[in-house]
Amino acid sequence: MIFKKTNRLKGFTLIEVMIAVAIFSVLTFTVTDLILSIIKNPKLQLSAMSNIDQARLVASKFTNEIRSSAYGTYPLTEASDSAITFFSPIGAATGNVNRIRYYIQNNVLYKGVTAPVNGVYNPDSEILTSLLAVQNASAPLFYYYNGDYNANGTGTALANPVNVNDVKFVEINLIVQNPENPGNSTFNLKSGSAIRILKNNLRN
Repeated sequence: MIFKKTNRLKGFTLIEVMIAVAIFSVLTFTVTDLILSIIKNPKLQLSAMSNIDQARLVASKFTNEIRSSAYGTYPLTEASDSAITFFSPIGAATGNVNRIRYYIQNNVLYKGVTAPVNGVYNPDSEILTSLLAVQNASAPLFYYYNGDYNANGTGTALANPVNVNDVKFVEINLIVQNPENPGNSTFNLKSGSAIRILKNNLRN
């Protein structure tokens, strides 16, 4: 008797398929969780850097504008804890001076710029830009100093209400949320400058 050898394809049993699916699912969830963790942390750090760097950028621009402020007899028209208005040639068309306003509303720092038209500053033409979310509810956004203020840090801020004619040095105080610790961590940045045309004994 001759036996014929046949090749039989052996398939997976139901139990083997179920085990394979279970293992695949566990691996998928593990890898997905790992990938999300890798992506999340750099994004968190990037967000923190972006928030803090934005505060630095705002402070730097403000310092340049206030340092170069000039208009008529006096460049400042408003000086309060949460708002300041002054005139500066920074960002203005050649030969012009823009009216610049910084203020807080609903924990957001805004900047308003009004360019003159035939020497007239029309409030309706002010261009507003939201700059930064701030946490200055319990701290002033701006500090003002007279000619006795020293850029090394000595001197006492002028008391409110501030007489704009006494101001020689302006400091911006930005408090922003640090996303690395959303609970209660904040980042505080201070930057200031003397108003160049009003400098006397200031060192800045």
